[in-house]
Amino acid sequence: MKLKRLTVLGLVFVMLLSLTACGEKDEPVSEAPAAGVAVQVEAVAADTLATENKVSGMLATDSTSTVMITVTAKCTAVHAKAGDKVKAGDILCTLDLSSTQSSYQAALISYNSAVQSYQDQKAILDKQVKLAEDNVANTKALLAIGAASQLEVDQAELSFQSAVAGRNATLAQLEAGVQNAKSGVEQLNAALENVDAAGNVIAPASGTLVSINATENVYVSPSAPLAVIDGEEQMTIVVSVSEALVPKLSVGDTASVSVSAAGQEFAAVIRSVERMANMQTKLYTVTLTVPAEVKGLLSGMSADVIFHTGVARDTIVIPTEAILTSNGKQYVYVVENDTAHYVEIVTGLTGSGVTEVVSGLEVGQQLVTVGQAYLMEGDTVRIVSGEA
Repeated sequence: MKLKRLTVLGLVFVMLLSLTACGEKDEPVSEAPAAGVAVQVEAVAADTLATENKVSGMLATDSTSTVMITVTAKCTAVHAKAGDKVKAGDILCTLDLSSTQSSYQAALISYNSAVQSYQDQKAILDKQVKLAEDNVANTKALLAIGAASQLEVDQAELSFQSAVAGRNATLAQLEAGVQNAKSGVEQLNAALENVDAAGNVIAPASGTLVSINATENVYVSPSAPLAVIDGEEQMTIVVSVSEALVPKLSVGDTASVSVSAAGQEFAAVIRSVERMANMQTKLYTVTLTVPAEVKGLLSGMSADVIFHTGVARDTIVIPTEAILTSNGKQYVYVVENDTAHYVEIVTGLTGSGVTEVVSGLEVGQQLVTVGQAYLMEGDTVRIVSGEA
């Protein structure tokens, strides 16, 4: 009986060993994690980059366009004739306006000087008036406690009135000088409207060239329109830009435009660039012509305009987010043989999410675009896909 019980226990022990062995055999073996910091890379490549300057403007209707040149100038070349179909930005003719442009720059300098003088003198005179006003208040306070006489109060008030009158008279004279300088700039600005820096007269709108009063080697007359263009319900965009941007814009340049209300995106041509700032806003007016083929736009709609300036061609361009900064230095990481290497760079122009690299990188290098913040020189990396 005892032997039988031992036999049964032995069988149970063998079965338990078998089950344990099976359990250990079925348990999955975990793999060791791959070595290295996970990163994403892209090959460094050359491209064209232009600095983007975004401003907002408004659409307006402009049907017939008249080009006036309000100075006498010699025509050196004619590029279109009456009856031609022209597009906004086309060159109609070329004029020798070198002397006019020099006069314009001189007039603009004179105007800016007059404005600065007015502002400087106004600040000084306003301060003098404020001091005289404070003197009146202080003298009255002394009178109230018996420390000043009524005569002294009267004299303080007289000095205040004299300061106000002197300020007004001086500012009136200075303002007259500003207006004279402004008038000179406006006259020359009208002469240079629709003309680029090379003296090319640019078509301000698309349409039919009804007339053009220009003959090669003959002086054009300021008494009649140089050209008249009959456009089909031509639209324009008017924007205001800062003094930092206006020197970078020229008649005939193109800009990217987005009109969200109409779901339209297109390129527009700069028609005119005012060279005199608005006295109140200190901004400059720029007018662009909308291509005739763009439909669905209405006068008064808002438009976002992107001016492309500072173009760099065949230059290394990388994602801006790949660039790190520390202690005033900019750097990136590149991968070579599964190893991360620290590289200092010098950057140039910046665009929409990308930056020009002037030095530090070469075409074809593997640039780390994701995971660079976790790297140090010499780290081992493993390249992973950006897909989920």
